This record gives sequence, structure tokens and C-alpha cells, in this order.
Amino acid sequence: MKNYTKQGDYYIPDIDLPPQTNAEIGFWGLQHLRFIKEHKKATYTSLLTTCTLLEYLSNIDKLAEETYDMSIKYMAAKENVTEELKEKDMFEWIRRMNNIRNRAREIVYETLIHV
Repeated sequence: MKNYTKQGDYYIPDIDLPPQTNAEIGFWGLQHLRFIKEHKKATYTSLLTTCTLLEYLSNIDKLAEETYDMSIKYMAAKENVTEELKEKDMFEWIRRMNNIRNRAREIVYETLIHV
């Protein structure tokens, strides 16, 4: 049985929304939110109306952060960018790590954020 609230001359149904979790959304989650708002409007509306948007974005954020960190570690190990290089030639280490971070960021954008 629905309950109604009178507002002026009209009766408006009382709507109960499912409880939402207080999920933390970081950089990657916000980037994905921006993307789905602009390019995947049906997905955004569906997640918003089912009250699952925050949980979804939180999961994307965690997965993207893990992927980013793992990609950096893997590429740094594969390309021999070590603490020894950092001590020997700091500018070379910075240059190579910036390159690795940029590539890892592109991997995350292409596989998780812009899909």
C-alpha cells in the first residue's frame, strides 16, 4: 500500500529508495563518472535510478588503482628501472618513471575508464 503526502492541492506518492553505501570515489572513479555522463547516458541513468552508481564507481576506482600500480611495477621491473638506477642517475630514473607512469595511465584509461 502506497502512502501519499499532500502538497498543496496534489497528493505525491512517498518513494522509498534502497539504502546506499557510503563509498569513497577517487580520481579514477570521477574520471569514469565524467565519461559515462557524457558518452553512456543510458548506463549513467540506469545506475543512478537503481541507486548503485556510488558502489559501481567505487569498484571501478579500486580496480583502476590496482591496475595502475601493478602496471607501473611490472613495467619498471621489465625495463630495469630500479633503485640502483635512481642512485646512479636520478634524472634518467625520473625520465623513465614518468614514461612508465604515462603508459600505465593510458592502459587504465583504455581498459577501464573509457569503456
